[in-house]
Amino acid sequence: MIGIVSYGVYIPCFRIKPSQIAHAWGRSQKEVENSLGVYEKAVASIDEDTVTLAVEASLKALSSGNINPQEIAAITIGSESHPYAVKPSSTIVAGILGMGTDYLACDLEFACKAGTAGIQLLSGLLKNGHKFCLAIGADVAQSKPADVLEYTASSAAAGFILGKEDTIANILDFTSYSSDTADFWRKDTEKFPTHAGRFTGAPAYFTHVYGASQRLLKKVNIKPQDFDWAIFHMPNAKFPKEAAKKLGFTPKQLAPGFVVEYIGNPYSASSLIGLAATLDQAKQKQKIFMCSYGSGAGADSFIIETTPLINQYQKRNKDTVKKQIKQKTYIDYSLMAKNILTKYRI
Repeated sequence: MIGIVSYGVYIPCFRIKPSQIAHAWGRSQKEVENSLGVYEKAVASIDEDTVTLAVEASLKALSSGNINPQEIAAITIGSESHPYAVKPSSTIVAGILGMGTDYLACDLEFACKAGTAGIQLLSGLLKNGHKFCLAIGADVAQSKPADVLEYTASSAAAGFILGKEDTIANILDFTSYSSDTADFWRKDTEKFPTHAGRFTGAPAYFTHVYGASQRLLKKVNIKPQDFDWAIFHMPNAKFPKEAAKKLGFTPKQLAPGFVVEYIGNPYSASSLIGLAATLDQAKQKQKIFMCSYGSGAGADSFIIETTPLINQYQKRNKDTVKKQIKQKTYIDYSLMAKNILTKYRI
Protein backbone atom coordinates (compact mmCIF):
# COMPACT_ATOMS: atom_id res chain seq x y z
CA MET A 1 0.00 0.00 0.00
CA ILE A 2 1.40 3.38 -1.02
CA GLY A 3 0.94 6.23 1.40
CA ILE A 4 2.31 9.21 3.28
CA VAL A 5 5.37 8.56 5.42
CA SER A 6 5.96 12.14 6.54
CA TYR A 7 5.02 15.72 5.68
CA GLY A 8 6.06 19.28 6.38
CA VAL A 9 4.49 22.69 5.95
CA TYR A 10 5.99 26.16 5.81
CA ILE A 11 3.84 29.29 6.16
CA PRO A 12 5.69 32.64 6.10
CA CYS A 13 5.18 34.67 9.27
CA PHE A 14 4.09 37.88 7.52
CA ARG A 15 0.33 38.45 7.33
CA ILE A 16 -1.84 41.16 5.83
CA LYS A 17 -5.57 41.63 6.20
CA PRO A 18 -7.68 42.08 3.05
CA SER A 19 -9.18 45.11 4.75
CA GLN A 20 -5.72 46.76 4.53
CA ILE A 21 -5.59 46.07 0.80
CA ALA A 22 -9.14 47.36 0.33
CA HIS A 23 -8.27 50.54 2.24
CA ALA A 24 -5.25 51.13 -0.01
CA TRP A 25 -7.47 51.06 -3.09
CA GLY A 26 -10.40 52.99 -1.59
CA ARG A 27 -12.76 50.01 -1.48
CA SER A 28 -15.19 48.86 1.18
CA GLN A 29 -13.26 46.83 3.75
CA LYS A 30 -16.30 44.97 5.08
CA GLU A 31 -17.59 44.20 1.59
CA VAL A 32 -14.29 42.59 0.62
CA GLU A 33 -14.08 40.41 3.74
CA ASN A 34 -17.74 39.39 3.56
CA SER A 35 -17.56 38.44 -0.12
CA LEU A 36 -14.42 36.28 0.23
CA GLY A 37 -14.56 35.09 3.86
CA VAL A 38 -10.79 35.54 4.16
CA TYR A 39 -9.55 37.61 7.11
CA GLU A 40 -5.80 37.53 6.52
CA LYS A 41 -3.27 35.98 4.17
CA ALA A 42 0.36 34.85 4.38
CA VAL A 43 2.92 37.00 2.56
CA ALA A 44 6.41 35.88 1.54
CA SER A 45 9.28 38.04 2.72
CA ILE A 46 11.37 39.91 0.18
CA ASP A 47 14.03 37.14 0.29
CA GLU A 48 11.58 34.23 -0.05
CA ASP A 49 10.43 32.51 -3.23
CA THR A 50 8.93 29.18 -4.24
CA VAL A 51 12.27 27.38 -3.84
CA THR A 52 12.98 28.67 -0.33
CA LEU A 53 9.44 27.84 0.79
CA ALA A 54 9.75 24.34 -0.69
CA VAL A 55 13.07 23.79 1.08
CA GLU A 56 11.64 24.82 4.45
CA ALA A 57 8.63 22.50 4.10
CA SER A 58 10.78 19.59 2.89
CA LEU A 59 13.32 19.94 5.70
CA LYS A 60 10.47 19.65 8.20
CA ALA A 61 9.17 16.54 6.43
CA LEU A 62 12.62 14.93 6.51
CA SER A 63 13.11 15.79 10.17
CA SER A 64 9.68 14.62 11.36
CA GLY A 65 10.04 11.35 9.46
CA ASN A 66 13.73 10.88 10.36
CA ILE A 67 14.41 10.17 6.69
CA ASN A 68 17.76 10.17 4.88
CA PRO A 69 17.39 12.53 1.88
CA GLN A 70 19.60 10.27 -0.25
CA GLU A 71 16.94 7.57 -0.03
CA ILE A 72 14.49 9.77 -1.93
CA ALA A 73 14.32 8.50 -5.51
CA ALA A 74 12.24 11.28 -7.05
CA ILE A 75 11.12 14.84 -6.36
CA THR A 76 8.37 16.89 -7.96
CA ILE A 77 7.55 20.54 -7.30
CA GLY A 78 4.15 21.78 -8.37
CA SER A 79 3.92 25.56 -8.70
CA GLU A 80 2.85 28.38 -10.97
CA SER A 81 5.51 30.71 -9.59
CA HIS A 82 8.78 28.88 -10.31
CA PRO A 83 11.63 31.41 -9.97
CA TYR A 84 13.11 30.50 -13.35
CA ALA A 85 11.37 30.12 -16.70
CA VAL A 86 14.24 27.84 -17.79
CA LYS A 87 15.97 26.04 -14.90
CA PRO A 88 14.21 23.56 -12.66
CA SER A 89 13.22 24.37 -9.11
CA SER A 90 13.31 20.67 -8.21
CA THR A 91 17.06 20.25 -8.69
CA ILE A 92 17.79 23.35 -6.60
CA VAL A 93 15.67 22.02 -3.76
CA ALA A 94 17.14 18.51 -4.07
CA GLY A 95 20.66 19.93 -3.94
CA ILE A 96 19.94 21.93 -0.80
CA LEU A 97 18.29 18.91 0.85
CA GLY A 98 21.33 16.75 0.10
CA MET A 99 19.63 14.20 -2.13
CA GLY A 100 22.81 13.43 -4.07
CA THR A 101 22.47 12.84 -7.82
CA ASP A 102 20.64 9.51 -8.16
CA TYR A 103 17.08 10.82 -8.39
CA LEU A 104 14.39 11.90 -10.85
CA ALA A 105 13.50 15.60 -10.71
CA CYS A 106 10.49 17.21 -12.30
CA ASP A 107 8.85 20.63 -12.15
CA LEU A 108 5.09 20.56 -12.62
CA GLU A 109 2.65 23.27 -13.66
CA PHE A 110 -1.11 22.95 -13.48
CA ALA A 111 -2.21 26.05 -11.61
CA CYS A 112 -3.35 25.17 -8.09
CA LYS A 113 -3.37 21.37 -8.49
CA ALA A 114 0.22 20.88 -9.59
CA GLY A 115 1.17 19.64 -6.12
CA THR A 116 -1.43 16.87 -6.05
CA ALA A 117 -0.55 15.89 -9.63
CA GLY A 118 2.92 15.10 -8.25
CA ILE A 119 1.45 12.72 -5.69
CA GLN A 120 -0.32 10.81 -8.44
CA LEU A 121 2.78 10.59 -10.64
CA LEU A 122 5.09 9.54 -7.82
CA SER A 123 2.67 6.84 -6.69
CA GLY A 124 3.39 5.10 -9.97
CA LEU A 125 7.17 5.24 -9.40
CA LEU A 126 6.84 3.77 -5.92
CA LYS A 127 5.19 0.69 -7.37
CA ASN A 128 8.46 -0.05 -9.18
CA GLY A 129 10.41 -0.56 -5.98
CA HIS A 130 11.63 2.90 -4.99
CA LYS A 131 11.70 3.56 -1.23
CA PHE A 132 10.72 7.23 -0.94
CA CYS A 133 9.50 10.02 -3.20
CA LEU A 134 8.90 13.70 -2.37
CA ALA A 135 5.92 15.65 -3.71
CA ILE A 136 5.86 19.40 -3.05
CA GLY A 137 3.27 22.07 -3.67
CA ALA A 138 4.65 25.60 -3.25
CA ASP A 139 3.73 29.05 -4.46
CA VAL A 140 4.40 32.70 -3.96
CA ALA A 141 1.06 33.41 -5.57
CA GLN A 142 0.94 36.16 -8.16
CA SER A 143 -1.76 38.81 -8.35
CA LYS A 144 -2.03 42.09 -10.19
CA PRO A 145 -2.25 45.10 -7.84
CA ALA A 146 -5.90 46.17 -7.31
CA ASP A 147 -7.18 42.90 -8.81
CA VAL A 148 -9.58 40.78 -6.75
CA LEU A 149 -6.89 38.07 -6.55
CA GLU A 150 -4.74 40.40 -4.46
CA TYR A 151 -7.02 39.88 -1.45
CA THR A 152 -6.42 36.12 -1.29
CA ALA A 153 -3.28 35.17 -3.28
CA SER A 154 -0.78 34.09 -0.63
CA SER A 155 2.48 32.20 -0.07
CA ALA A 156 3.22 28.81 1.52
CA ALA A 157 4.51 25.30 0.81
CA ALA A 158 3.77 21.70 1.73
CA GLY A 159 5.96 18.67 1.16
CA PHE A 160 4.81 15.04 1.39
CA ILE A 161 7.22 12.12 1.52
CA LEU A 162 5.58 9.03 0.03
CA GLY A 163 6.53 5.41 0.54
CA LYS A 164 5.25 1.86 1.06
CA GLU A 165 6.47 1.11 4.58
CA ASP A 166 5.79 2.80 7.93
CA THR A 167 3.07 4.96 6.40
CA ILE A 168 1.03 7.26 8.62
CA ALA A 169 -1.77 7.43 6.03
CA ASN A 170 -2.44 5.23 3.01
CA ILE A 171 -3.66 6.49 -0.36
CA LEU A 172 -6.53 4.13 -1.11
CA ASP A 173 -7.46 5.54 -4.49
CA PHE A 174 -7.50 8.67 -6.65
CA THR A 175 -8.86 10.00 -9.92
CA SER A 176 -8.84 13.15 -12.04
CA TYR A 177 -11.23 15.26 -14.10
CA SER A 178 -9.75 17.57 -16.75
CA SER A 179 -10.84 19.85 -19.58
CA ASP A 180 -9.70 22.83 -21.65
CA THR A 181 -11.38 25.64 -19.71
CA ALA A 182 -9.89 29.13 -19.95
CA ASP A 183 -10.75 30.50 -16.51
CA PHE A 184 -7.27 31.67 -15.45
CA TRP A 185 -4.07 32.18 -17.44
CA ARG A 186 -0.73 33.97 -17.67
CA LYS A 187 1.33 34.14 -20.85
CA ASP A 188 5.07 33.64 -20.56
CA THR A 189 5.87 37.34 -21.01
CA GLU A 190 3.30 38.57 -18.47
CA LYS A 191 4.08 39.24 -14.80
CA PHE A 192 0.58 38.63 -13.43
CA PRO A 193 -2.29 36.26 -14.29
CA THR A 194 -5.62 37.13 -15.86
CA HIS A 195 -8.90 35.49 -14.91
CA ALA A 196 -12.48 35.27 -16.12
CA GLY A 197 -13.98 36.87 -13.02
CA ARG A 198 -17.21 35.34 -11.80
CA PHE A 199 -17.08 32.78 -14.61
CA THR A 200 -14.29 30.97 -12.75
CA GLY A 201 -16.99 29.52 -10.48
CA ALA A 202 -19.64 27.39 -12.17
CA PRO A 203 -17.96 26.31 -15.45
CA ALA A 204 -14.57 25.92 -13.88
CA TYR A 205 -14.12 25.23 -10.15
CA PHE A 206 -17.46 23.58 -9.40
CA THR A 207 -17.70 21.56 -12.62
CA HIS A 208 -14.28 19.98 -12.10
CA VAL A 209 -14.49 19.52 -8.33
CA TYR A 210 -17.91 17.87 -8.69
CA GLY A 211 -16.68 15.79 -11.61
CA ALA A 212 -13.57 14.43 -9.88
CA SER A 213 -15.32 13.93 -6.53
CA GLN A 214 -18.41 12.18 -7.85
CA ARG A 215 -16.34 9.98 -10.14
CA LEU A 216 -14.17 8.74 -7.29
CA LEU A 217 -17.04 8.25 -4.86
CA LYS A 218 -18.87 6.20 -7.47
CA LYS A 219 -15.73 4.25 -8.36
CA VAL A 220 -15.14 3.01 -4.81
CA ASN A 221 -18.82 3.05 -3.77
CA ILE A 222 -18.27 5.21 -0.68
CA LYS A 223 -20.64 7.96 0.48
CA PRO A 224 -19.62 11.36 1.91
CA GLN A 225 -20.96 10.38 5.34
CA ASP A 226 -18.47 7.49 5.44
CA PHE A 227 -15.57 9.95 5.72
CA ASP A 228 -14.31 11.55 8.89
CA TRP A 229 -12.73 14.57 7.19
CA ALA A 230 -12.75 16.36 3.85
CA ILE A 231 -10.58 18.96 2.11
CA PHE A 232 -11.32 20.94 -1.04
CA HIS A 233 -9.15 23.49 -2.81
CA MET A 234 -9.67 26.87 -1.13
CA PRO A 235 -9.49 29.85 -3.54
CA ASN A 236 -11.71 31.64 -1.03
CA ALA A 237 -13.85 30.62 1.92
CA LYS A 238 -17.11 30.28 -0.02
CA PHE A 239 -16.33 27.94 -2.94
CA PRO A 240 -15.16 24.91 -0.88
CA LYS A 241 -18.08 25.20 1.53
CA GLU A 242 -20.56 25.31 -1.34
CA ALA A 243 -18.90 22.37 -3.12
CA ALA A 244 -18.81 20.30 0.07
CA LYS A 245 -22.46 20.98 0.84
CA LYS A 246 -23.66 20.00 -2.63
CA LEU A 247 -21.62 16.79 -2.55
CA GLY A 248 -22.99 15.85 0.88
CA PHE A 249 -20.07 16.73 3.18
CA THR A 250 -20.69 18.64 6.41
CA PRO A 251 -18.99 21.73 7.90
CA LYS A 252 -17.66 19.49 10.70
CA GLN A 253 -15.83 17.32 8.16
CA LEU A 254 -14.22 20.42 6.62
CA ALA A 255 -13.22 22.13 9.86
CA PRO A 256 -9.69 20.77 10.58
CA GLY A 257 -8.31 21.53 7.12
CA PHE A 258 -10.17 24.77 6.46
CA VAL A 259 -7.16 27.09 6.63
CA VAL A 260 -8.02 29.65 3.94
CA GLU A 261 -9.52 32.13 6.40
CA TYR A 262 -6.13 32.67 8.04
CA ILE A 263 -3.52 32.08 5.31
CA GLY A 264 -5.36 32.86 2.08
CA ASN A 265 -4.84 30.83 -1.09
CA PRO A 266 -1.24 29.66 -1.61
CA TYR A 267 -2.26 28.08 -4.92
CA SER A 268 -0.47 24.70 -5.32
CA ALA A 269 -0.04 24.39 -1.55
CA SER A 270 -3.69 25.11 -0.68
CA SER A 271 -5.29 21.67 -0.53
CA LEU A 272 -2.03 20.05 0.64
CA ILE A 273 -1.82 22.35 3.66
CA GLY A 274 -5.47 21.52 4.34
CA LEU A 275 -4.50 17.84 4.28
CA ALA A 276 -1.54 18.45 6.60
CA ALA A 277 -3.72 20.36 9.07
CA THR A 278 -6.18 17.45 9.04
CA LEU A 279 -3.42 14.87 9.59
CA ASP A 280 -2.13 16.99 12.49
CA GLN A 281 -5.20 16.00 14.49
CA ALA A 282 -6.66 12.92 12.81
CA LYS A 283 -6.94 9.64 14.70
CA GLN A 284 -6.02 6.19 13.41
CA LYS A 285 -8.23 4.44 10.88
CA GLN A 286 -9.98 7.65 9.84
CA LYS A 287 -10.91 8.26 6.22
CA ILE A 288 -10.07 11.58 4.55
CA PHE A 289 -11.45 12.85 1.25
CA MET A 290 -9.43 15.46 -0.65
CA CYS A 291 -10.11 17.22 -3.94
CA SER A 292 -7.71 19.79 -5.37
CA TYR A 293 -8.47 22.12 -8.27
CA GLY A 294 -6.31 23.82 -10.86
CA SER A 295 -7.39 26.37 -13.42
CA GLY A 296 -7.07 25.51 -17.07
CA ALA A 297 -8.72 23.22 -15.80
CA GLY A 298 -8.67 20.06 -13.71
CA ALA A 299 -9.29 18.46 -10.33
CA ASP A 300 -7.65 15.53 -8.51
CA SER A 301 -9.60 13.63 -5.87
CA PHE A 302 -8.12 11.26 -3.27
CA ILE A 303 -9.27 8.83 -0.60
CA ILE A 304 -6.78 8.57 2.26
CA GLU A 305 -6.93 6.49 5.43
CA THR A 306 -4.76 7.04 8.50
CA THR A 307 -2.85 4.16 10.05
CA PRO A 308 -2.02 3.38 13.72
CA LEU A 309 1.33 5.15 13.21
CA ILE A 310 -0.37 8.55 12.92
CA ASN A 311 -0.51 8.99 16.71
CA GLN A 312 3.22 8.36 17.14
CA TYR A 313 4.00 10.72 14.27
CA GLN A 314 1.91 13.52 15.75
CA LYS A 315 4.00 13.39 18.92
CA ARG A 316 7.17 13.97 16.85
CA ASN A 317 5.69 16.66 14.64
CA LYS A 318 5.87 19.79 16.77
CA ASP A 319 5.60 22.41 14.00
CA THR A 320 1.92 21.92 13.15
CA VAL A 321 -0.13 23.98 10.74
CA LYS A 322 -2.12 25.41 13.64
CA LYS A 323 1.07 26.51 15.37
CA GLN A 324 2.39 28.22 12.24
CA ILE A 325 -0.90 30.03 11.68
CA LYS A 326 -0.52 31.55 15.13
CA GLN A 327 3.10 32.59 14.54
CA LYS A 328 2.59 35.81 12.62
CA THR A 329 3.61 39.43 12.21
CA TYR A 330 1.17 41.84 10.59
CA ILE A 331 2.42 44.14 7.84
CA ASP A 332 0.79 47.04 6.03
CA TYR A 333 0.13 47.42 2.32
CA SER A 334 3.19 49.59 1.69
CA LEU A 335 5.56 46.79 2.79
CA MET A 336 3.71 44.17 0.73
CA ALA A 337 3.80 46.47 -2.31
CA LYS A 338 7.54 47.01 -1.83
CA ASN A 339 8.05 43.24 -1.87
CA ILE A 340 6.07 42.95 -5.10
CA LEU A 341 7.90 45.82 -6.80
CA THR A 342 11.27 44.33 -5.87
CA LYS A 343 10.46 40.71 -6.78
CA TYR A 344 9.01 41.56 -10.21
CA ARG A 345 11.28 44.52 -10.94
CA ILE A 346 8.40 46.83 -11.70
